[in-house]
Amino acid sequence: MTTNPKTDSKTSLEAYWMPFTANRQFKQAPRMLARAEGMYFWTPEGRKILDGIAGLWCVNAGHASPKVVQAIQAQAAEMDFAPPFNMGHPKAFELAERLVEILPAGMNKVFYTNSGSESVETALKMAIAYHRARGEGSRTRLIGRERGYHGVNFGGISVGGIVANRKMFGTLLAGVDHIRHTHDLARNAYSRGVPEHGAEFADDLERLVALHDASTIAAVIVEPVAGSTGVLLPPKGYLERLRAICDKHGILLIFDEVITGFGRLGSPFAATHFGVTPDLMTVAKGLSNGAVPMGAVFAKQHIHDTFMNGPDHLIEFFHGYTYSAHPLACAAALATLDTYAEADLLTRGAKMAPYFEDALHALKGLPHVIDIRNIGLVGGVELAPMQGQPGKRAFDVFLKCWERGVLIRTTGDTIALSPPLIIEQSHIDEIVGTIADVLKHAA
Repeated sequence: MTTNPKTDSKTSLEAYWMPFTANRQFKQAPRMLARAEGMYFWTPEGRKILDGIAGLWCVNAGHASPKVVQAIQAQAAEMDFAPPFNMGHPKAFELAERLVEILPAGMNKVFYTNSGSESVETALKMAIAYHRARGEGSRTRLIGRERGYHGVNFGGISVGGIVANRKMFGTLLAGVDHIRHTHDLARNAYSRGVPEHGAEFADDLERLVALHDASTIAAVIVEPVAGSTGVLLPPKGYLERLRAICDKHGILLIFDEVITGFGRLGSPFAATHFGVTPDLMTVAKGLSNGAVPMGAVFAKQHIHDTFMNGPDHLIEFFHGYTYSAHPLACAAALATLDTYAEADLLTRGAKMAPYFEDALHALKGLPHVIDIRNIGLVGGVELAPMQGQPGKRAFDVFLKCWERGVLIRTTGDTIALSPPLIIEQSHIDEIVGTIADVLKHAA
């Protein structure tokens, strides 16, 4: 039971089965959030918590961003819902045009979803259906990457490569394989920015082409920067090499930019940051500043046009969601884009990145730290695991930071940071300083 400070009544915690949470541990010592604004959350008791992870990699413009709040309120009063099948509403089309303006050249079609997981499922289906529509129906195989995270639907965990997300759910999708991950601690530990070594890891795709034959492979999906597995950066030249191999064999390249999209790396997208344009791109999170669930898939013109055949009255792509292009989500996303533009948030991360990098790498040499990784405003601090208790050391650090008023995220034994893009140097000092103090006393 917990006390509701507004009603002074008791609220049971038992009914809610929480996602990606140690439910028993949480319900013994709940960590409750009641309000948020700017860089901070507040607990029901009024304790202030500095947000070091932008909610969950998503609140890029800070909490309760005024334009976003006002847009949602106004849209709810004007029109709460519009059916997306065979109907439209103006904001859906306006938003698509606005998004195309900031996308890499050649990506000019937008398909709406409601989350990153749905975006991934949509992109995978697009890839397979595209090859079928162009007369290569044998291309059904999907290639993911070890340690990749692409949401939690069956397609996403099939191409994903995080063991804990896969092991309990059977054989998953057939016809899926994985290239190796890019993490190379021996050669790249404590790299500042993109690591020097490992471009050749992209050549692992050639191994799978030789094994399965290119004529069976529809698409390769990777995160340009792998986030949920612990902030793994692409080695120099890796993405360019992967793009070239896909082009050589007629394979579509999908970038999962659910985390890296909308300014996280100091550029609008990782594709623009690295100068490598995929065929399909999945986004969510920062698209609507986390205020209303929303995702999207961006596609190149030729992919879209391949579907545009047959009688005009027939559906070209049998896929979509009841809440695709939801009016509240579109309103929130338009206001989010306005906010990004007015405060230069899509590029502000590049200005803050050097200070963020120096602060993070100052943790080198503290107890249990075995690697530090950073790019833009995303960072990872990898800790040596406790013997026989993987993940416990980082989780203990998470709890201690919470007690001291700083919210971080851990994945395995890596601390992951992705603060709102409005962050100031003083916030960086507080986040990293708190982590340092906790690590000095960590078991």
